[in-house]
Amino acid sequence: MLFNSLEFVFAFMPIVFAGFLVLGRMGLGLWSCGWLALASIFFYGFWAPEYILLLLTSIIANYSFGAVIQKSLSENLKTRGKMWLGLAIVLNLSALAYFKYINFLFANLNLALDTPLVFAEVILPIGISFFTFTQIAYLVDTYHGKVRETNPIHYLLFVTYFPHLIAGPILHHAEMMPQFRKRKTFTFSRANFLSGLLVFLIGLFKKVILADGIQPYVGPVFDAPLGQTLTFVEAWGGALAYTLQLYFDFSGYSDMAIGLSRMLNIELPLNFNSPYKAKNISDFWRRWHMTLSRFLRDYLYVPLGGNRCGKTRRYANLMLTMLLGGLWHGAGWSFVVWGGLHGIFLACNHAWQSATRGILGKVYIPGWILTLASVAITFLCVVIAWVFFRAKDIGHAIRILDAMTDISRLSLPLDSIISSFFLSITPNIPSASLAAFGGDRQFAWTLILLFAVWALPNTQQMIARLASISWPSIVKFPEVAWFIIGATSFLVALVLVINETRGVSEFIYFNF
Repeated sequence: MLFNSLEFVFAFMPIVFAGFLVLGRMGLGLWSCGWLALASIFFYGFWAPEYILLLLTSIIANYSFGAVIQKSLSENLKTRGKMWLGLAIVLNLSALAYFKYINFLFANLNLALDTPLVFAEVILPIGISFFTFTQIAYLVDTYHGKVRETNPIHYLLFVTYFPHLIAGPILHHAEMMPQFRKRKTFTFSRANFLSGLLVFLIGLFKKVILADGIQPYVGPVFDAPLGQTLTFVEAWGGALAYTLQLYFDFSGYSDMAIGLSRMLNIELPLNFNSPYKAKNISDFWRRWHMTLSRFLRDYLYVPLGGNRCGKTRRYANLMLTMLLGGLWHGAGWSFVVWGGLHGIFLACNHAWQSATRGILGKVYIPGWILTLASVAITFLCVVIAWVFFRAKDIGHAIRILDAMTDISRLSLPLDSIISSFFLSITPNIPSASLAAFGGDRQFAWTLILLFAVWALPNTQQMIARLASISWPSIVKFPEVAWFIIGATSFLVALVLVINETRGVSEFIYFNF
């Protein structure tokens, strides 16, 4: 799927880009938006043409529901509008439940009832969670009178816009649809094009080199049969490898989406902001999949009562929100456990802050120690939860966590620089052949990527710093510098793709 996406970008993006700007420059902004929407639909059909009908049906139905809700409100028939909103949400969630959870339902029914119920295997359409949530938010805001833009072409582009369509971010109409009306959106900007190209290529590097580079060390641990005994080093190695793979995979996609969009003068919302630097789990969710966090907060947690109904209700609302957030990610009990763990973490974080408010300030602790401890504890909680997120089932997850907490299973890989270093300090550690650990290579990958996560600036910080540099007088325009950086990055990325990537490389979030 990565290569299908790149084929579209490299083969069709110039045509899409040219058509979008030429039509817009001619004063045909609506035609330009229509052209981009058609290209986006073609992009979606690049994966599975049969699901184009599902996508268009969803768009037509939801736009119609939005129009009916607006009409009801204009006639002061709020109850009728609420009825149409409820029906629309039920239909959206029913479609999502059918495609995403019907296989899960029948598998659990067969297990519980010991019956051989047969149901045709349903293939999950890519991006259904994202375009469904995007439109539910639109309908809810329509009911609350927050929708200001109802042009059908703009709505079509808002939902189908290809940089976000298959793996997010979850768009909000108030951020996107006004951009489709502005004349400057259809005016070529060298700064936007070249900085967008650079952001795209940084994301490509993250995915193809960093995420795919550490990916081989994930499967031997998470896909190992339950009968295989894992050691302490193997379990931690696999857990950290997946933690880093997912980070750079999702961060890479987010950068690529934002970069492609900026090349078209359209700004997507930030979806990823160094989440492993978070100082607590609430901070983590303000940094990780930021648009999903916003959706869960505004359209689930707050309507449930949020923190307005006392502590007990607040914790219950947090737990329910995270359980549903976990289930949104996948049809499996391990995703529910992952969401439940984050619900518990969030509740504990709020309880801790309430209990220690005013106390910690009276005890002098150097700020760097507090920061280091906070980041480390938060990261540890996130790693533990990711084990359930990646594991085949709860049994596999518990097997890995059991090995991660059993120090008696500590043994170092044979003939390894790692082993030599630790044995020089503590010579009593046993050595063994570790089938599920990649030795020095995996250790080096893990250290390099952890350094990148914690010590290096993220993409938006790098771009901001480059833009603020005072270039030598020989460079008359910042755009020239952007061009040099962008062209070099482009060539490097192409070489990396050709040399390092083998076969089809999918983004992890394509599965959600």
